[in-house]
Amino acid sequence: MAKIHAYLNFNGNCETAFEFYKNVFKTENLGIHRFGDLPADPNFPMNEEDKNKIMNTGIMINKDTMLMGSDCVESFGHKATTGNATYIMLDTDTAEEAKDFYEGLTENALDIEMPLGEQFWAELYASFQDQFGIFWMINFEGNKAAK
Repeated sequence: MAKIHAYLNFNGNCETAFEFYKNVFKTENLGIHRFGDLPADPNFPMNEEDKNKIMNTGIMINKDTMLMGSDCVESFGHKATTGNATYIMLDTDTAEEAKDFYEGLTENALDIEMPLGEQFWAELYASFQDQFGIFWMINFEGNKAAK
């Protein structure tokens, strides 16, 4: 069966974002490849600032879930745009885990759509946009789980 991993694009702050996520999820970075690691191509010259941007990085949230990311390079015609078409949903096993993720991910949040609280479908639920513009949902069904 295929696994789904979230892949996030940033406009130059991917490394900062993944340092933050690494701390929230208490995990290590799997490695960083920078655009400057690419072989030089005269058809695509790159300035020094772009060479330091992240081409690919990732962390494991758990044994089956990876969060990956990259910076967009405008000189290559790429720019990340923020939108709410996609959320990363963390379906937690415990209330404590939901509270920990919420506390960590909402630090300097751009928007708290729904603060962590009880809903008719979940013991705890929240939706928000983190400080990097990424949209998240946290869900703990708890005593509201279908029997």
